Amino acid sequence: MQTLDILLSNSGLDPNLKAIAQKVKNNERITFDEGVYLYEKAELSYLGILANYIREQKHGDRTYFNRNFHIEPTNICVYDCKFCSYSRMIKQREEGWEMDVEGMIDILKKYDNEPVTEVHITGGVVPKQNLEFYSEFFKRAKAHRPELHIKALTPVEYYYIFKKAKLSHYDGMKHLKEAGLDSMPGGGAEIFHPEIRQQIAADKCTAEQWLDIHEQAHKLGMRSNATMLYGHIEQFWHRVDHMEQLRQLQDKTGGFQAFIPLKFRNQNNQMSHVPEVSVIEDLRNYAIARIYLDNFDHIKAYWAMISRETAQLSLNFGVDDIDGTLDDTTKIYSMAGAEEQTPAMSTKELVDLIKHVNRKPIERDTLYNVVTDYTDVVFEEDNKPSYYKLPVVN
Repeated sequence: MQTLDILLSNSGLDPNLKAIAQKVKNNERITFDEGVYLYEKAELSYLGILANYIREQKHGDRTYFNRNFHIEPTNICVYDCKFCSYSRMIKQREEGWEMDVEGMIDILKKYDNEPVTEVHITGGVVPKQNLEFYSEFFKRAKAHRPELHIKALTPVEYYYIFKKAKLSHYDGMKHLKEAGLDSMPGGGAEIFHPEIRQQIAADKCTAEQWLDIHEQAHKLGMRSNATMLYGHIEQFWHRVDHMEQLRQLQDKTGGFQAFIPLKFRNQNNQMSHVPEVSVIEDLRNYAIARIYLDNFDHIKAYWAMISRETAQLSLNFGVDDIDGTLDDTTKIYSMAGAEEQTPAMSTKELVDLIKHVNRKPIERDTLYNVVTDYTDVVFEEDNKPSYYKLPVVN
């Protein structure tokens, strides 16, 4: 509050930026044009003050993570997204993998003695991994470990599955919820505006279809996340348009939990000629997302995608969640050239990362219920002295 008041008392501050800062202090919603203005005119320090103010109003110093693992059923895909480094087209099948239900259950069983709370499932789109395939997996997963939260698949996968099964979005989501599905991740959103979506992901589901599948999930009582792929060929106003559509749906359903900006990485894909944006732009984007999406509780940064150091910095620019994987179970980021080529971090490492920037580490479950507050936890190895006193000779 004190820092925000100092900012507001600055007589040299751009009047438009001062008006936005006053709105933030008054807990008022900023407009579409003001969102664009922030991207075009606001410096990082200004954005940090506003975003951190909102973050601390909502969460104080709490920073969330969870203990999860990933299953990626396939990297073969019928779609040809230009930014994707992960998938292989059907004709390149020999370069990829396709799991059967038994293989996925085998991965699940590897974690039987681990205190994980969530399995995160997403991957490519192939015909044989259809409604029956996922219904069987969800049922068997729940029978094996009922308490494990299943966060699975994006509207890109669901749209294909439901169309093939001749089901409405609502009926399809209802069927899979009854099979054991608990919630949805936020992938596949990319950029909603058709003039960008047509260039980078022309053949996958439209923005309207993506939003509708989330809406139907929310109607069924499921929660979900939302993403935005930024830093490629889009303009600033495309980002604001994307967040505006999410903000409107959240006003309607209240079903979104977290917003996750995803940085475009340019290795091993058809957009390798497009340069990546800087860390400064990453932080500006997190901050503006926190300011604009006033009805989203959480802004998440995937440390595996942006690096541990940038994730730490992001905690002062509106981010309150850094996700969390125990081992190297995802290839989606590493194959695109993310800094973390083996994205594995122990609970202790995650806790230390958060504590080193004076935030309070909170292990959560998928629905943001507190599992463990690590603020005052001392890990066993920390009790060992880092040096030994030499004997004193009188």
